[in-house]
Amino acid sequence: MPGPSPGLRRALLGLWAALGLGLFSLSAVAQEPFWADLQPRVALVERGGSLWLNCSTNCPRPERGGLETSLRRNGTQRGLRWLARQLVDIREPETQPVCFFRCARRTLQARGLIRTFQRPDRVELVPLPAWQPVGENFTLSCRVPGAGPRASLTLTLLRGSQELIRRSFAGEPPRARGAVLTATVLARKEDHGANFSCRAELDLRPHGLGLFENSSAPRELRTFALSPEPPRLTAPRLLEVGSERLVSCSLDGLFPASEADVYLALGDQRLSPDITLEGDALMATATATASTEQEGARQLVCIVTLGGKSRETRENVTVYSFPAPLLTLSEPSVPEGKMVTVICTAASRALVTLDGVPAAVPGQPAQLQLNATENDDRRSFFCDATLEVDGETLNKNESAELRVLYAPRLDDWDCPRNWTWPEGPEQTLHCDARGNPAPSVHCARPDGGAVLALDLLGPITRALAGTYRCTAANVQGEAVKDVMLTVEYAPTLDSVGCPEHITWLEGTEASLTCVAHGVPPPNVSCVRPGKAEVIEGLLRVAREHAGTYQCEATNARGSVAKNVAITVEYGPSFEEVSCPSNWTWVEGSGRLFSCEVDGKPQPRVECIGSEGTSEGVLLPLAPPDPSLSAPSIPGELAPGIYTCNATNRHGSMVKTVAVSVESPPQMNESTCPSHQTWLEGEAAKLACVAGGRPSPRVHCSREGTPQPQSLRVSRQDAGTYRCLATNAHGTEARTVTVGVEYRPVVAELAASPAGGVRPGGNFTLTCRAEAWPPAQISWRAPPGALNIGLSSNNSTLSVAGALGSHGGEYECSATNAHGRHSRRITVRVAGGGSGTEGGTELAGSAEAPAGGEVFAIQLTSA
Repeated sequence: MPGPSPGLRRALLGLWAALGLGLFSLSAVAQEPFWADLQPRVALVERGGSLWLNCSTNCPRPERGGLETSLRRNGTQRGLRWLARQLVDIREPETQPVCFFRCARRTLQARGLIRTFQRPDRVELVPLPAWQPVGENFTLSCRVPGAGPRASLTLTLLRGSQELIRRSFAGEPPRARGAVLTATVLARKEDHGANFSCRAELDLRPHGLGLFENSSAPRELRTFALSPEPPRLTAPRLLEVGSERLVSCSLDGLFPASEADVYLALGDQRLSPDITLEGDALMATATATASTEQEGARQLVCIVTLGGKSRETRENVTVYSFPAPLLTLSEPSVPEGKMVTVICTAASRALVTLDGVPAAVPGQPAQLQLNATENDDRRSFFCDATLEVDGETLNKNESAELRVLYAPRLDDWDCPRNWTWPEGPEQTLHCDARGNPAPSVHCARPDGGAVLALDLLGPITRALAGTYRCTAANVQGEAVKDVMLTVEYAPTLDSVGCPEHITWLEGTEASLTCVAHGVPPPNVSCVRPGKAEVIEGLLRVAREHAGTYQCEATNARGSVAKNVAITVEYGPSFEEVSCPSNWTWVEGSGRLFSCEVDGKPQPRVECIGSEGTSEGVLLPLAPPDPSLSAPSIPGELAPGIYTCNATNRHGSMVKTVAVSVESPPQMNESTCPSHQTWLEGEAAKLACVAGGRPSPRVHCSREGTPQPQSLRVSRQDAGTYRCLATNAHGTEARTVTVGVEYRPVVAELAASPAGGVRPGGNFTLTCRAEAWPPAQISWRAPPGALNIGLSSNNSTLSVAGALGSHGGEYECSATNAHGRHSRRITVRVAGGGSGTEGGTELAGSAEAPAGGEVFAIQLTSA
C-alpha cells in the first residue's frame, strides 16, 4: 500500500503536534476547556489545484467530528481525535471550511479560509490602427482576463522597453479577478515602427509564493504625416507628338516619405516615374511621350497617397503635331554663272518664310531664283515655318547650303606677299587659296630648291628665309604668287665677334668693338658696370681701363649681354713697401724675403748676392701667391748686398737689397746650467748667459723676487729660480735649481742612560751632525775599551757590560768636502783602574777642546 501523500504527511505532523500540545495542556491544567483546530487556517491555492486540510481536537473522547465545505473531496483519513481530508479542483475565489467535534455535550468548531489565484496566462493588447496620423491621440488598451487576485496584479504599458504607464490594483476586493489598463498616447514621428506591448505581474511573494510575469505580443505602430497642400506639378503646357518631355511632381511635409505612393498619368497613359527622396520631401520625375491618338487637350494627373489619405493635382496639356518645313535646291552644286531655284514648303496650317520673305498665305510655298557667283559659294538658305497652337506661336526652320564651283584666288589676306616669323617656336605656315573645289597650294623656291611645308606645325629656322613661288590649282584653273619669307632672331654674341678676354698694352691705342649677329641687325653698346658712359672710339690705354665691361646687343626679337674682361699689361716696377731696400732675417723665424713686383703679366723675380759673404748666393723669396708652394726655409742666411732682377715680356727692372741677420735669445745647459751649487757663507750669483743678436738681457728671479747682483750665501737661498733672456726677437726662459752646501757641525753629542749604570750595565753615546753634503761620522775611544759597537752610519756608539776600562775621553768627528768638526765627552770610572768593581761614587768632567763638553758616568756596584 503506498504511503501517504506529502500534503497528508504535513497535515498529520500538524495534527500530532497539536494533540501533543493539547495533552500537555490537559495534564498541566485540569480545568483547560476543550477546542477544535483546522490546519492550515488560511491557504492560497492556484485555481484548479488541491489541498489537504487537518481537523483535530484535544477532547479525550470526542463523540463525533467532521469537516464541512462545498469543495470536492478526494480522500479522508481519520484518527481518534483528528481527521485529514484532501480537497481537489479548487476554483472558487474564496471559501470557508469548518472543522467541528462533539465533546461533553458541546460542539467545538474551527473555521478556515481558502483563496485561489490564477496566473496572467493571457495578456492581450488591443490591435492598433493601421496608420496613425502624427499629432493625434490613439488608445492603448491591455486586458488580462481571469488573473488574480486583482489586488496582487500590476499592469504596465510599454513603448519598446520604455514604460509609458504602470498601474497597481492594490486595495481591490479579494474575490476580484482580471484587469484592464487603458491609456491615451499622442502619436509622434519617432513612434513610427515602434513596438507597443503590455506586461502583467502577479506578485504573490508576500503570501510565500513567487512573482508571476507575462507580456503581450508586441504590436507595431505606423505613424504618418501628410501635408494639406496639393503636390506641385511641373509640366509643359504644349507637347508635340513624338517628342519626349520631362514632367515632375513634388510634395513636401511627407512622413515617412518612403511609404508614399505616387500615381502620375497623361490622360489614360500611366507614366513610370523615378522617385527621389530628400528628408520629408518627395519628387517623382517621368518622361511623357505623346502619340498622334492623343492630339488635342489632355490632363496630366499626380496623386500622392500615404496612410490611406491622398493629395491630388491636375494640369492641362495640349498635344499638337508640327512637322519641320522642307527646303529644296534645284542643284546643290553648280558652276559659276548658272541659275539656281530655291523652294520652301510646310504643313497646311503653317506659314513659311524663305530668307525673310514670307509666302502669300499659310499652306503655300515660298520660292526664289539667282545667278550663281563666287560670293554665293557656301551660301546658306533658311526656310522658317510658324504655327499657332493654343495661343502660342511655334517656329521650326530648315537650312541648305549652295556650293558654287570657281577657279583659285590667292588674296593678300589669305596668302600675304611678305611673311615675317620669329625663329624658334613651332609655327604653322599658311598660304590659303579660295576656290571650289578647294585648291591645292604648293610653295617652292624659284630655282627648284627648298619647298615650304604648308599647314604643318614645325620649327622656324634661319634656313627657311628667302623668296618662294606659290601655285594654287583645282579643276577650274590655277593662280600664281611670289612671297618673301623673313626669319627674325634675337642677337647673339660669339667669341669670334666679341671675345670674352681682350688684352691691351699700357700706352698704346685700342678700341672695344663687339660684333653681334641677328635679324633685324642688332645695336651693340658696351659700358663698365656702375658707369653710364658708353665706350666708343680709340682709347689711349691706361691701367685704369682694366676691368670687366658689359656689352649688350639689342633688336626687336630680344637682347643678349656678355661680359668682356679687359686686361692691361705693363712692364715691371719695384715699390719700397712691397720690396724693401733693407731687410733683416731673424734666425729660426721661418720667414722668407717678400719682394712683390708690380707688372702684367706677373714678373719673375730673382735676388743674387753681389758683395761680401753673400756673393753668388741665391736669396730665397716668398711666393707672390700664398697658394703656391714656397721654397725650403734656410737654416742660416749669409748677410750682405743682394741684387733683385724683375722680368716679364714687356721689360725688366733691377733693385739692390741689404740683408742683415739677427737671432732670438738662446740658453742651454752649457750657458745656463739647470742645476747650480753654492757654498754657505761665500758670495755667489746665478751663472746664466744667453746668446742672440742683438745681445739679450738676462733677468733671474725667485718667486717673482729679483736676484741681487751678489749675495752672501745662506741655506735659505736654496730653491728654484726662473731666468728670462729677452731681445727684440723674443724671450727664452730657463728654470735653474740652486743647491746650498755647508761645512759640518756636530750639533749634538749625548750619553744614555742619563743616571748611573751598574757595573756590567750598558750605555750609549749618540752623535748628530749637520752638513751638506752629509758628513761622515768617526769616533775616537779610550785605549783598551772593549765591547764597543757602532750603528750603520756610525752615529751611535754602544757599550755592553761597562767596566772601568771604558773610562776616558770619547771624540765624535763629522767630515765632508768643505771641512771637519769634532766634539768630545769624558767618562770617569770610580777606582780609576781597569777591572775595578765597586768603590765610592766618583764624578768628574774634562774640558773638550774646540768647544767640547764633559759628561760624567757613574758606575755603581751591584
